[in-house]
Amino acid sequence: MTVFLENALIIDPEAGTVTAGNLVLDGGMIAAIGAVSAPKGAHVIDCGGKHLAPGIVDMGVKIGEPGERHRESFRSAGLAAAAGGVTTIIARPDTNPAIDTPEVLEFVTRRAAESPVRIHHMAALTKGREGREMVEIGFMLDAGALAFTDVDHVVTDTKVLGRALTYARSLGALVIGHPQDPGLSKGAAVTSGKFASLLGLPGVHQMAERIGLDRDLGMVEMTGVRYHADQITCARSLPPLARAKQNGLDVTAGVSIHHLTLNDLDVGDYRSFFKLTPPLRPEEDRLAVVEAVASGLIDIICSMHTPQDEESKRLPFEEAASGAVALETFLPAAMRLYHAGVMDLPGLFRAMALNPAKRLGLPQGRMAEGAPADLVLFDPDAPFMLDRAKLHSKSKNTPFDGQRMEGRVIATFVAGRQVFGEGNADA
Repeated sequence: MTVFLENALIIDPEAGTVTAGNLVLDGGMIAAIGAVSAPKGAHVIDCGGKHLAPGIVDMGVKIGEPGERHRESFRSAGLAAAAGGVTTIIARPDTNPAIDTPEVLEFVTRRAAESPVRIHHMAALTKGREGREMVEIGFMLDAGALAFTDVDHVVTDTKVLGRALTYARSLGALVIGHPQDPGLSKGAAVTSGKFASLLGLPGVHQMAERIGLDRDLGMVEMTGVRYHADQITCARSLPPLARAKQNGLDVTAGVSIHHLTLNDLDVGDYRSFFKLTPPLRPEEDRLAVVEAVASGLIDIICSMHTPQDEESKRLPFEEAASGAVALETFLPAAMRLYHAGVMDLPGLFRAMALNPAKRLGLPQGRMAEGAPADLVLFDPDAPFMLDRAKLHSKSKNTPFDGQRMEGRVIATFVAGRQVFGEGNADA
């Protein structure tokens, strides 16, 4: 069916513009854009002057299949993503068992077909994410893996890591690292400092991230591998990242939306929904990282969606599991940066859609003729109170529960088909 989206404010992250116009969607693609008229027989949707952007490409989502379907299934994650304007999920391999063989990858690929949004998968870098033996990278690429990562299980044996990176380099594979020194960060619940001492919680210094990043960048320089740092959260990590890029290393970096919009003081009264990996940072680190995203030094914003059940979170802070759900709160949380005046909408969607798609070799994330018709229609100014009980995710561990937020998704389209919103997008 041909769809005509009229009266929209079109966000183009490549051109860095927001312009009034119309879109024609046909055959799952953007067929025409600008001051065009509705084709004969097209289904017309009035966007009501709201913003229309490329759908978010979320690089780093945990889904509970296999092994933890009670926390999140492909269907529930897909429904949450559609409600949050996320049209492409890049799923992490920290499942049970880990996605470390072609057979497991093929299984989750089949299971992902029940999702209303696109789902691609990353694979583990080492078998069982144990850091001892690399996976069959070539076979995993053939089976559809987009990247390789052990997530927060840092490979400590540099010889094993060097072999894996060298092999990945020979195949052109992207490796995603988690910059953290595991010895320094072991057992930590918060970022060290005066506030951590007042709370009596074990902390980790920001240098643990800097040391981990320095080690990874040294390995990248040695092997020439394509590398992405999953989360850069500290000001101390920014100078070596900048030097690596200036020296021509094939390096990109990301950060979670939580580390851009929350700080270590939010832990407050030992609220375990704010326990994340890495932990929330001081305000000066948050501001430095926001500036790094705005300048393009940090390329990608992701949700790091990590569903945990009530039994894992309703524990003393030090014992509680880390992570928060974020598929539905990703866009409204990002609007905090927009309303604070630190980032504009094209810049946000460059980091949330265009850059992750480009890094992974996907055609999504662009607002151009011939691009996939994966789109989100939203009102960046619409206020609401977040009620975690209404989230589509099976798990409800969001740090934004009860908070006033702005940015309501009106409709989401995947391959030109509306997967979220009323039949009339202006309703």
